[in-house]
Amino acid sequence: MLIYIVEDDADIRELETYSLKNSGYEVKSFAESKSFFAACTEEIPHLVILDVMLPDFDGLSVLERLRSESATKAVPVILVTAKGSEMDKVKGLDMGADDYITKPFSVLELISRVRAILRRCSFETKQDIVTLGGIVFDDSKHIVTSNSEECSLTYKEYELLKYLLKNKGMALTRENIILNVWGYDFEGESRTVDMHITTLRQKLGDCGNLIKTVRNVGYKAGE
Repeated sequence: MLIYIVEDDADIRELETYSLKNSGYEVKSFAESKSFFAACTEEIPHLVILDVMLPDFDGLSVLERLRSESATKAVPVILVTAKGSEMDKVKGLDMGADDYITKPFSVLELISRVRAILRRCSFETKQDIVTLGGIVFDDSKHIVTSNSEECSLTYKEYELLKYLLKNKGMALTRENIILNVWGYDFEGESRTVDMHITTLRQKLGDCGNLIKTVRNVGYKAGE
């Protein structure tokens, strides 16, 4: 599997490259975003390890561009940064990062995160189109409509709706939602789920009432 590393610190970049190659992965590394994007036009990687602080273009902007382009929107991304606050993590994950690792980190931790993300992406089964009432979720086209009106969702709102619809009719706890939508290492509070449910309902309009609150448990899609 091909992994791209975007990291301006030469020592960290070399360490990541060496460790991943020793673990059997094909690796290409870049010190800035321009050469990285050029490489993406030639070959799409299976995973991107992306530093937030880059000399030419900050990592969150790189992430935003990856998620906006059809060729790369589904490529899993692990953000790497020295920033460790909850809000930094929330922002990165909401913008579409699949995982988040804070410097300094161990080689074993990095390899473990990479394997977990690639395993999840390789074996996750997809339903291209899921419907619930007036909601039509087309994963192949990355389009959600509510009563025939297209909804503009953030990456995490999209992933949240996808998880709810994938398990429609099932009551899902906030903890379970966080684990499957935000990731096992997310350290934020359960109110993050509540806030995203609120905005998701608003964007679904009249179909927002199909996302049900299950008292003392969490949420579910449908009856």
